Amino acid sequence: MATAAQNPQLPLFYQALEPVNVSQHGTMKVRTVLKMGQFGQTHAVPVTVDEFGLAQRHYPIVFSIGDNPIPIALMGLNEGINVFLDKDGRPRDTSVYIPAYIRRYPFMLARLRPDTDELSLCFDPSSEAVGDYHEGQPLFDGDQPSDATKAILQFCEQFEAAGQRTAAFIEELKSANLLMDGEVAIQPEGFEQPFIYRGFRMVDEDKLRDLRGDELRKMNQSGMLALIFAHLLSLSQMREVFGRQMEQGKAPAQAPEPVSA
Repeated sequence: MATAAQNPQLPLFYQALEPVNVSQHGTMKVRTVLKMGQFGQTHAVPVTVDEFGLAQRHYPIVFSIGDNPIPIALMGLNEGINVFLDKDGRPRDTSVYIPAYIRRYPFMLARLRPDTDELSLCFDPSSEAVGDYHEGQPLFDGDQPSDATKAILQFCEQFEAAGQRTAAFIEELKSANLLMDGEVAIQPEGFEQPFIYRGFRMVDEDKLRDLRGDELRKMNQSGMLALIFAHLLSLSQMREVFGRQMEQGKAPAQAPEPVSA
């Protein structure tokens, strides 16, 4: 159910990437982008396993379809609908956890050369977050990264490490053959037909119950079992998100077609 990036070569939200460097950005500042309409029009955002504990309180956490699934937080149940962010991409409720994927934008770590594993701090120049602005925090202090840049780099490094842990978790799910095609039916009062949502994957609870004791013990010791339970518990948020869509006048007029990833 994840929305594809407009540029298929880049991750969701990113239109271009430019490495941060002192020669080009030595006098520039980074500022908060006040309007990010693309956030408010995106219903599914990637999350890492480090976020499951917080994210599951607000969002259904499901897995995208395809050979390489990723965990995603559903901020809406229909394409283009986000019930947690307004039209400018700002939180409607500041007490709701916002996924790190959104908070790190427009920065990210990227491999600039195919012959090396070295990652460089980059940003999306189309975001207008970095430039020769009067307001904001300097990117550099002389020829050295400023404290603001160091904090951004640290956040991106933590996100990258969480991404690696997430990839390992997905491989374990696939190895145990625990993922199944998901389907949720929601029958709101006043509607004759239920709203059927598909186009995502979820953990098969029957297969989970059938695992051998030693397999479950291994999952418990590694922390994997807690992540699976966080995912399963989060599915109850489907109806909460649907309810928010109803309250905001964003529910579909009829049962929707399956939303593909």
